Amino acid sequence: MSETSETTLTVESTTAGASSCCGSCSTGADAAPVGAGLTSAFQVKGMTCGHCVTSVTAELKRIEGVTDVAVDLVSGRVTVGSTRPLADADVAAAVDEAGYDLVGRLDG
Repeated sequence: MSETSETTLTVESTTAGASSCCGSCSTGADAAPVGAGLTSAFQVKGMTCGHCVTSVTAELKRIEGVTDVAVDLVSGRVTVGSTRPLADADVAAAVDEAGYDLVGRLDG
């Protein structure tokens, strides 16, 4: 007699309105290390999968001076390496363009 076990994982977006996640991927993304220079960390709400990470990363890399972006999908922490200080308004606009919400800048 053999036992079969099933596990179902449900991921819910907590953003109000439409999420930009296409739902086509089933994996998240691990945070990558951020290089030398200035480092800023932000809390982003609404990311649920690897596609979300890719979208946020691409938009943030469009900001002048951004050299690296690392996303911790589980916590929503986005760490941005740059050659100059980043304006919160620029980061908020990039995150919004990707379809997510910037909660704010994180200390440390």
